[in-house]
Amino acid sequence: MALIFVFVAGLFVSISNFFMRKSIDRGGTTKAFLVFQMAAAFLVSTLIDPVRKGDFVFNAPIASLGIAAGLILACMVFALGRALEKGPPGFTFSILNAATVMPGIVMAILFGSAFGFVYTAWHGIGSLLVLAGLFWAGMGLSTMQEKRKWILFAASMFCLHILLLVLFQWRALLLNLPHPEEIVSFFTAQEIKSAWFVPFMYLTAGIVLLGVYLKAEKRIPSRAEMGFGCFGGVANCFCTFFLIWATEVATPLENAIIFPLFSIVGIVLSNLWGQKLYKEEVNWRACQLSAFGLIVGTVDWKAVAAVIGL
Repeated sequence: MALIFVFVAGLFVSISNFFMRKSIDRGGTTKAFLVFQMAAAFLVSTLIDPVRKGDFVFNAPIASLGIAAGLILACMVFALGRALEKGPPGFTFSILNAATVMPGIVMAILFGSAFGFVYTAWHGIGSLLVLAGLFWAGMGLSTMQEKRKWILFAASMFCLHILLLVLFQWRALLLNLPHPEEIVSFFTAQEIKSAWFVPFMYLTAGIVLLGVYLKAEKRIPSRAEMGFGCFGGVANCFCTFFLIWATEVATPLENAIIFPLFSIVGIVLSNLWGQKLYKEEVNWRACQLSAFGLIVGTVDWKAVAAVIGL
């Protein structure tokens, strides 16, 4: 069941990506799209978590963590939007998804095996394969008119996505500790479990992006920007919901492959609509190499071996 949820999550993230691109095609800008995407995501995430769970208590520590995540998210999606305006959509989203190979390495460096984050040779090999695949795919972009600007925004988006995922994993680490205050005195076990983290993240990102939009574009958003933005926000929220649900119902073997499988589904589907609808030249062999690197570098091979009895 968990793997089905992962495929559904990958489908929704691809749909969210597609709505962003369609908004650009209809003459809109990513600045306006992102404002409505974050607004819709905030409303849906509030209904899915705090309202559904009946959690209406204000939690200052988790609000602060959500605000920090929201600032990172706002910068990341702004860079993503600018990269989409300058370069190929499928390859841009492939770079965004490829960032999932790095947080495990960062967490291993910061916390080590004492907290379950082990760095092995497989992590290094997988990371190199992902980067090699991206470099190979990027070799066909020599004719791009605004290649330097696209590289700048794509690289920024990649690094910010890593930072956001590290924050997510750090929060997950605290969630699984009986006494998280022993590591971070700011949080207690009850506070870190608050359902308001994701809504505060989307709310903060939305406020920041609204400020960017009002400063850059003094106009009323078009219907296309509002519509595609709201649809994109709902799709993004359902992606997060199904991905979290998958982690909750996964078996040990399924849990080991959830995130690499999610990234691969996102890469394949985003490149498919990029190729079919925008005639983007997709280097599928390079995508396969990056996907293989994601599997090698992120799958918990010890857990897989333990499950199958090796």
